Amino acid sequence: MIKEKKSTGRLRKTPQRMAILALLRDNTSHPSADEIYKSLQPRFPTMSLATVYNTLRLLRKDGRLKELRIDSSRMRFDPNTSPHHHIICLGCGKVVDFFSELNIEHKAAEASGFKIVGSEISFYGYCPECLQKEKDKAKER
Repeated sequence: MIKEKKSTGRLRKTPQRMAILALLRDNTSHPSADEIYKSLQPRFPTMSLATVYNTLRLLRKDGRLKELRIDSSRMRFDPNTSPHHHIICLGCGKVVDFFSELNIEHKAAEASGFKIVGSEISFYGYCPECLQKEKDKAKER
């Protein structure tokens, strides 16, 4: 969820930036910059991919967006900045938020000597849709 913040002066309210914010608000698909760009390009044909990247960078710096490094081929973005984890489908790449009280930070800090300031755990598997596709393929054989 994108938090509504008063402008800190770093993010001018342009129509393109407002459209990016609107697209991200309550978006749970964890889109990439390319997906955001392609989604908004028909409404803003003169908007560049650099504008999308720059806006995402500013939103991340402002604490209104998390950058996810779960896909080696592209960066994905999460407007939900509250503590949570992710489940990633190895079939289609879908990313789902997972909220749980997995309190392992204390053990990690104790074992490593680190001061833990945050955590995110990624679970990998196959979503129901991909599992169904595999079942359907097996029936056809």
